[in-house]
Amino acid sequence: MVINKRAMVRLGTVLTAAALALPLLSAVPAQASAKQSSLPRNQTLITSGTEYGAPTAWNPLDSGTRYTGTMGLLYEPLFLYDPIHNDYIPWLATGGQWTSATVYTITVRSGVTWTDGSALTSADVAYSIGLALTNKAVPYSNLAVCSATTGCLKSATASGNTVKVTFSSPAPYAAWQNYLWNNPVLPSAVWSKLSPAAQVTGNNATGIVSSGPMTLDAAATTSTEACYQDNPGWWATKALGLSFHFEYLCDIVNGSNNVELTGLLADNIDWSNNFLPGINDIMATGGESQIKTYYPTAPYMLSANTAWLEMNTSKAPFNNLNFRKAVAYAIDPQQIVTDVYGGIVAAANPTGLLPNLDSYIDSSVVKADAFTYNQTMAKAFLAKSGYKGAALTIEVPDGWTDWMAAIDNISTQLDAVGIKVSPIYPSANARTADMTNGTFDMLIDNNAGPSSDPWSYFDRVFQLPIGTEEASGLNVERFSDSTAWALVQKAAATPPSQTTTLKGIYSQLEANFLQNLPEVPLWYNGAWFQGNNTTWKNYPSSLNSKDQNTPVMWGGWLGADTTVFALADLRAA
Repeated sequence: MVINKRAMVRLGTVLTAAALALPLLSAVPAQASAKQSSLPRNQTLITSGTEYGAPTAWNPLDSGTRYTGTMGLLYEPLFLYDPIHNDYIPWLATGGQWTSATVYTITVRSGVTWTDGSALTSADVAYSIGLALTNKAVPYSNLAVCSATTGCLKSATASGNTVKVTFSSPAPYAAWQNYLWNNPVLPSAVWSKLSPAAQVTGNNATGIVSSGPMTLDAAATTSTEACYQDNPGWWATKALGLSFHFEYLCDIVNGSNNVELTGLLADNIDWSNNFLPGINDIMATGGESQIKTYYPTAPYMLSANTAWLEMNTSKAPFNNLNFRKAVAYAIDPQQIVTDVYGGIVAAANPTGLLPNLDSYIDSSVVKADAFTYNQTMAKAFLAKSGYKGAALTIEVPDGWTDWMAAIDNISTQLDAVGIKVSPIYPSANARTADMTNGTFDMLIDNNAGPSSDPWSYFDRVFQLPIGTEEASGLNVERFSDSTAWALVQKAAATPPSQTTTLKGIYSQLEANFLQNLPEVPLWYNGAWFQGNNTTWKNYPSSLNSKDQNTPVMWGGWLGADTTVFALADLRAA
C-alpha cells in the first residue's frame, strides 16, 4: 500500500531543521567484496554503499560507530523530514506544536510497542529528551546549554499520551527542531539501567529492544554484512498500512568502486549508495536497462550536500579577502561537474544553499554580490591581494577518487591565474586531524546536508568562538565575524512561525557570506543511488509522484528522512 504522506496529520507549526548527519559520499577502497547473503535471495534486499568497517555496534546515540540500519530499521524518531518536498511527517509522534513561547507539546502515537512486547509511552519520550539534562555526552546535550542569546531545556514531563517540553526564554527553536527528526526515542526501561558512558558508547549488540520495522538477525550478521529481519509487530503496518515486501535486508560492507559496480550489475547488490564512476555512461547509453537512478537523465542523483572549498582564514594569504575572491573567480564549478563527475552532480548556487532552500535565497543579493567564473576578475583581485606566488596545498582524503580528481582540476584552474597550489592526499584520519587542528591551507569539505531552513548551514560557517579544534565541521575555515554570528544566533531564537523575520535574517547572512567568502561553494555532492530491477522493483523515482522518497541508506537519512517509505514501496520483480 502506498501511503499519501501529504494527507497525514501535520505538526502544529511549520518546523525548521538543522543539518543531517554526514553521509559517506566518496568511495574509499576496502577489502570486503560484494557477495550475496546466505539468506534466501528472493526474500532478501541487499544494500551497500554506507559502511567501511565491520558491523559491531547498534547504539542509536553513537553516530560514529552505529551500523547502517540502527536508526530507521531498529530505532525511530518522533518525526521524519522530507527534503524533496520540504515537509515534516509525524512518526512516533502524531503531532507537536509550540503551545507557548517556551513550551512545546508532543502528542505521542498510541499503539506502538517495543520488540520486548511492552508499550512505547510518553514516559519513554520524556526520558529520551531528558537525557540532555542528565548525560552531557548525548549528541543533543546542546539543548540543555543556555547561552547569552538562547534559552535551554528545563524539563520534559509526561502526562497521558502527551509530553510537555519546557525551555527557558528565548527557546532554542532551531536546535529543538533538529532534535525532533534526528534523534531516537529510547526504551527507558533499558537505557535507565545503563551507565552514562554505556548509554552513549555501548555497542548494544545483544538483547536489542527497539520499535522499528526490522530486528537484527544476529545469526546472519558477519564481519562483512549486517542483516535484519522483518519485525511482525511494527506499529506502522496497522497505523499507516506500511510493510516491507522482503523478509530480510542485508547491508554489505563497501568494496572498491569496481567491486561495487560489478556486484550491482551482477544482481549481487540491489540498492547501492556508493559513488560509482561511470554510472553516467551506463545510464546515458541505456546499456544496462535494469539499473535505475532517481532521475532518468543527468544529473541522475538528488543533491545531498554542498562541497565547499575551505580556506584557512587564520593565516596568509587566506586571511586576505581579495585573495579569497581571486580564488572564487578563478574556479569554474561547471568544469568539475563535467570533467570529474560526467554530469551526475550539479554546480552549487553561490550561496551554497541546497535546491530545497531556493525559497530562502534572496535573488537580489545574489545578483548584487555573487561571484562567477571570470579569470580576468580573478587576476585583478589577486593583484590587489599582495600574493607573491607562495606555494600552497589543497587536500582531500586518499582514496576519495572523485574529490582527488576534483582538486587536481581546481589546482590547474588556480594555476592558470597565478595561484600556485599542489594537491595532496593524506589518509582520512590525517586529513581529519588537519581540519580539526587548523593545520591545512585549503581542503574540500561537505559537512552541511539537507535542512528545511538555512540555520544549520550558516551555523557551520560562522560558529564562534573559534577553538583550537573545530569539532563537527563548525567553522572549519576559522573565520571570525561577530556580526554574522549574532545573526545566526538571532535566527536560532526566532520562532519558526515568524517567516518574514527569518527570511530577512537569512538575506543578511547571504549578503555577508557572498561579500566576505568564508567558504567557496563549488558543487552539490550527489545522493548516490543506483538500483537493480532484477530481484526488486519500484525504486524511488522523480517520474512518479508516489515514489518521490529519499533513496538513501546513509546515517542521517535512513531513520530521519523518507527512506522508510522507499523501502516499503519495493516489490518483488
